[in-house]
Amino acid sequence: MRVARVAVTFLLVGGFVSSCGNGPTLQAATAELQKDLHRLQSDGFFKNPLTKLRIVERPDRDLPCDKGKFERVFRATAEYGPEISDADRQLDLAQSLMENVLSQALHYTIAFDLSQADWKDARLVEGRKDGPGITIKVVVVPESPTFRLVAKTDCLPPS
Repeated sequence: MRVARVAVTFLLVGGFVSSCGNGPTLQAATAELQKDLHRLQSDGFFKNPLTKLRIVERPDRDLPCDKGKFERVFRATAEYGPEISDADRQLDLAQSLMENVLSQALHYTIAFDLSQADWKDARLVEGRKDGPGITIKVVVVPESPTFRLVAKTDCLPPS
């Protein structure tokens, strides 16, 4: 009988502990977001002073989004480079560059939207990291600043 109680207690505690770790936490997502910030700053393209990478908001404070849940946000802007007379071509090149940086340097899964090829005034690049629960959106426009980046965690419990 005593062995059965110990076994049941062990199973209940094990089940409780495993159910606590079932999803991403704000702590893990924030750590990954901080890494992404450092990866972006050290990327070959963005560390060039001509890109004028500017961190507008660092992911250093919890923003309440639901009862007992929070999110972190990181915002940045940057320039693409010399303007090309064909704005549509410039947008295509800048979009392609950002998709490559997000997928290769920052390891996001990119959501491709082929309908954007018809847009004359902007492009939207979206990426996702499901494990830590982070979404990144970059608006690419022909005027300054070319890149307007917002990365944020999902609405997550602190730990």
